[in-house]
Amino acid sequence: MAEIAQTLVLAVLVGIGAQIAAAWLRLPGIVCLLIFGVGLGRSGLGAIDPQQLGPALEAIVSLAVALILFEGGLSLELRDVGKVSGSLRNLVTIGTLVSFAGGGMAAHWLAEFPWPIALLYSSLVVVTGPTVIGPLLKNIQIDRQVSALLEGEGVLIDPIGAILAVVVLEITIDGGGDPSAILLSMLWRLGLGSLIGGLGGWAIAAFLRRAPFLFDDLRNLTVLAGAWGLYSLSQETASESGLMAVVVAGIVLGAAELPETRTLRRFKGQLTLLAISVLFVLLAADLSLASVFTLGWGGLGAVLVLMLVVRPLNVWLCTAGSDLNWRQKLFAGWVAPKGIVSASVASLFAILLTQGGITGGESIKALVFLTIATTVTAQGLTAGLVADWLRLKSTERRGIAIAGATPVGLLLARLFADRGEPVAIVETDREAGQRAEAAGFRVFSSSALDTSVLEAAGLESLGTFLAATSNGEVNSVLAQRVAEEFAPPRVLAAMPILEENSNGNGSIAPRGKVQPAFATQRSLKEWNQFVSDRSVKLGETVMRSTDLDLQHAHLTALIRAGELIPLLIVRDDRLLVVSAGDDWLAGDQLIYLLHDPKPKILQSLAGSRKPELMIERLPAVEALPLSPSEVAPLPH
Repeated sequence: MAEIAQTLVLAVLVGIGAQIAAAWLRLPGIVCLLIFGVGLGRSGLGAIDPQQLGPALEAIVSLAVALILFEGGLSLELRDVGKVSGSLRNLVTIGTLVSFAGGGMAAHWLAEFPWPIALLYSSLVVVTGPTVIGPLLKNIQIDRQVSALLEGEGVLIDPIGAILAVVVLEITIDGGGDPSAILLSMLWRLGLGSLIGGLGGWAIAAFLRRAPFLFDDLRNLTVLAGAWGLYSLSQETASESGLMAVVVAGIVLGAAELPETRTLRRFKGQLTLLAISVLFVLLAADLSLASVFTLGWGGLGAVLVLMLVVRPLNVWLCTAGSDLNWRQKLFAGWVAPKGIVSASVASLFAILLTQGGITGGESIKALVFLTIATTVTAQGLTAGLVADWLRLKSTERRGIAIAGATPVGLLLARLFADRGEPVAIVETDREAGQRAEAAGFRVFSSSALDTSVLEAAGLESLGTFLAATSNGEVNSVLAQRVAEEFAPPRVLAAMPILEENSNGNGSIAPRGKVQPAFATQRSLKEWNQFVSDRSVKLGETVMRSTDLDLQHAHLTALIRAGELIPLLIVRDDRLLVVSAGDDWLAGDQLIYLLHDPKPKILQSLAGSRKPELMIERLPAVEALPLSPSEVAPLPH
């Protein structure tokens, strides 16, 4: 028992350490997990020996994979998937057969596997890795159609691939079988798992609706227990149908739109990260590097054919006639990393083949891990470059959600709206909300801490969240909550500048995923008063490459003097709220407010929708001169 506990604790420590290293090095987590696992396993230092777990290893792997796929189903965005449903359907049906046949031929002709072993290998690698694809796509902010297609494929094809692999294993061990019986066996497992998962997911959702007495932590654990219960029930009824059951249960529960769905996703996401970390370390530690090297160039060739021939052919066939353009198809054909399901099932099959007296189990396991390492490393490190080359970085998430209908907040809302970008305002004060509504904005009269209100405001499709109330600490809390729950591309909060937090140019460093909005020595409350009193100038300037340093120095001096607050940057036709940590680049158009105590006619600047209040149509508002001789002396 002490050895088992020591192995598990060491696997947890190494797994989390590998994830930390991957985050620091900005690498796919699975790369570091494989390196750490192999280095400390039987082919390395020998510190981790998964065989000490005995039969418990199979149980740990099964329950962890079930949890991973349940979380994948729970996180699946059905609205996005619906836009690519035809291509997705083809990928998990026709695509499975194409990958199965192509991978088998590559393993037989290049790796010189016997046909039964070659087809068993190909059944293990028809799946992709949702736990690898999800973080990868989020990091590079890919086009949402492609993202929905790849994430949907990763979640739905895993149980199909696992069932296919079990059927092929049974045929390999038994020496053959009736084709019609084989097909019926697959359909029975898929259908049964879907039925149990659908009914179970509905039952869990119904129970949560009728159990308001459950506190958050108990609610999360109730869902976890329910998911594992459905997996066990389905497995007892038909082997390997449990994976389909948990995927469908997760999809049904996610579609139920429960108020606590986001909390559930966050909790399950944390458990999934732990499960992946431990599993990959244990499975990699049990890998023999000698068996990988034994594969030779033929094994590597089989993997390259799978990546460069089979996968692109698969995507082009399955997306023919769809709305996807050639760039989207090319990217989807390149990115198909293998993950935890392939690794776990391959490790299990190596044991079962050995027990059945069939050689080739270690070779299959070695080729599967070589496939995982090659696809994850090559595709994970190049996906961002390929997306840039194909111009597929997401441009859909535009617009802004603003917490606080303050004068500065409404001014920003007007600037976004005048460019045709969607705007949503969340405000607790009824009178301020009514003023914003009168100006033509969508207003949600509630706290920005209410995630259901933010969902209704459409934050999931907006590019920016700005907390702009008059209270800096409240802004910080609101922005941090939004960053954790919704993770929009840009999350900013108007926070007071503290000298100890300054980064040296009058701004403050980001707090985690939250960036401090603007760069000003004055509080937002003061600037709100200036706007209300109309004692400001609204100006714009373009940062020039010829005197960028001089412009930057002048602007920084005015910011530190409390005379200027930069609001927006127009860059590559995108409107960005200025963050205190932003670098101003040559070509940026900077929109700002300049404090001017002299009375100005700036009628209803924050609220009016009159076109004459566009920056370029304000004859009474001059752009800031940036030549030292033209700038008025700064206040002492």
